[in-house]
Amino acid sequence: MPRSVKSMTELNTAYNNELRIAGIVEESIVDGPGIRFTVFTQGCPHNCVGCHNPQTHDFNGGRLTSIDEIFAQFKKNSLLSGATFSGGEPFCQAAVLYELGKRIKSLNKNIMVYSGYTYEQLKELSNEDTGIKNLLSISDILIDGRFEEAERDLSLLYRGSRNQRIIKLKNGEIAEIYPSDIEHLDIRVES
Repeated sequence: MPRSVKSMTELNTAYNNELRIAGIVEESIVDGPGIRFTVFTQGCPHNCVGCHNPQTHDFNGGRLTSIDEIFAQFKKNSLLSGATFSGGEPFCQAAVLYELGKRIKSLNKNIMVYSGYTYEQLKELSNEDTGIKNLLSISDILIDGRFEEAERDLSLLYRGSRNQRIIKLKNGEIAEIYPSDIEHLDIRVES
C-alpha cells in the first residue's frame, strides 16, 4: 500500500533509500544528450495542462524502488552517457535522487534533471530543504519551468514549451543558460 505524504519536505524525507517512481527507460535518446537512463519520478504538484506525463502526478501512485536496484540497472550499460531525472517532479524526492545521483556521478557520468520549478524557485526552496540544494549541486543540466500549453513548441531541443530553459550548472550555480534555439547539446563531466 502506498505511503501517503502531505508536503514536499515530508516527501523529500519519507523514503530513505527508496524512490517512488512511475517508471524507468533504460535507453533513451530523447531525454537528453547521448544514451540516457531516464527515471520518471512519481508525484507532481504542478499539474500542468497538457502535461506529457499526467500519470505521474499522483503522489501515492507508481511504485517504490530502492536506489540500490536502480543503480544496479544503470551500471549494466557502459554505453550510457548519464541519467535523466524526469517526472513527476524530481525535486519532490531530491534527497533520495541526490544519493542515486552521487553514485552515478562516481562512474564519471552526467546528471540532467527536469523540473516544473524555475531555477530561482529551486534556489529559494533549497534554503529550507537541503535535498534540493544537494541535488542541484550534482546536476550538470537543469531543464526548468512548467510546461505552458500556450508556449508549446515541439521543435525545441529537450523541451515542450518556449518558456522552459536549458541551464548548465556547476556546483549548483548557473554556469550558462543556453539560447532557446539551441539545436545540439553536449555535456562534459568535469572532475
